[in-house]
Amino acid sequence: MRLRRSLAVAVAVAVTTPVALFTAAPALAAGAPAAQTQNQPTYAELKKAAADAQKAYEKALAAKEEGQEKVKATLEALDSDTHPLKAATITADKAAEEAATAETAAEKAVRDAEAAVETAQGETEKAAAEKALETAEADLAKAVEAKEKADATAEAARTALDDARVAAVREYSVLKKALDDALAAKEAAEEALGTAEECVRETGLTSLAVGLPAEVVAGTTVDFTLRVTNGTERTLTVDPLAFVHVDGERGGEKSRPAVEWSNGSGWHALNGDEPEHIAHIDTMAPGERSDVKLRMTVAPDAASADAFALFAADASSAYRPCVLGPMKRYDFELLPAGSDPGPVDDADPGQTGKDDDQRPATAGPGTTPQGGAAGQPVTTARTTPTTRTAGTGTYGTTAATGGTLAQTGTSPALVPLGAASAVAVALGAGAVLAARRRMTADR
Repeated sequence: MRLRRSLAVAVAVAVTTPVALFTAAPALAAGAPAAQTQNQPTYAELKKAAADAQKAYEKALAAKEEGQEKVKATLEALDSDTHPLKAATITADKAAEEAATAETAAEKAVRDAEAAVETAQGETEKAAAEKALETAEADLAKAVEAKEKADATAEAARTALDDARVAAVREYSVLKKALDDALAAKEAAEEALGTAEECVRETGLTSLAVGLPAEVVAGTTVDFTLRVTNGTERTLTVDPLAFVHVDGERGGEKSRPAVEWSNGSGWHALNGDEPEHIAHIDTMAPGERSDVKLRMTVAPDAASADAFALFAADASSAYRPCVLGPMKRYDFELLPAGSDPGPVDDADPGQTGKDDDQRPATAGPGTTPQGGAAGQPVTTARTTPTTRTAGTGTYGTTAATGGTLAQTGTSPALVPLGAASAVAVALGAGAVLAARRRMTADR
């Protein structure tokens, strides 16, 4: 019974293999970021773990496919009449059949001898008939013994052949189990990496405009400062974000202010078409502050208009490639040339609009972002806008507001599944045949 159960399991493994592989599908990464502990893996470590798990999975898949071919070849060989085990089974079955025929003949001889004793006339004929009966009974006993030995030999031969089939399928099931384990490890590694890649909101990463006036006269230049502060508990790589725009104005119109920034390596112009990364900061320790100088020049013929500036900071750490500081909006007014506004207060940060919090593509840890220290303008490629969500907490302890799919899509290594299906059929047929013959032997 134990052997038959093993065979049933082997058949199930063989037949369901293609189904399990075909049903692999991407899964949505979910859950809050892991708590900040000393043992928390870095993003680089998670990437390496995911890559290693992928390689291990592909290796296990190749081993399983090789095992499929091997077990298929073994089962086909075992079904060949020229295989020693199959040949021994054929010979033993034939001998058992001959022994059964001999036993049947001996039984008939005994019945005939018994009938002769019953019909014998006289003492001499009866004595001869009884002697013939004794001989027939002795021959029958030998025939029965010969049949028992032939049956035992045939059963042993079938057992050896069945055991060889079971061993081949069992070896394959070990490879299948290794593949299942490798797949589970790969998916777990990809889920952990996907969770780490989700953007998190960090209220402690602030970007404030210092000295930006609430009113700016056309034909003048104003200087102000963007002050970025790392109020988090992590060392960050930071890309400050800046955008200045006149309400209702399209790119290229003359009222648009010309804005430049400097981190001490010369002045670099903002293109003004969308939020841009400026003044890349490789390392900001917790509590550190960095000032970026900006200057805004308004053309002398610029019309009166309402304008606004947006400032934020995108960052990454050793543990998170996407950390988003809160967006700040500063509304100010453009006045006609020659206006005398008198003493002007600084613009105060106000409520951001629903379309304000849009971020350009950010760089990962240890990379140089677009528009970085070299002062090159960023490209206009943009990721899907990330909308600011109220009530987000501290980086490392709050749920991510963004979402990415874990990279658990079907690997190219899963393509050759047609062969796997064919092998599965062969495995199932071979194992079923072995089970059927074993049940016959048990009876």
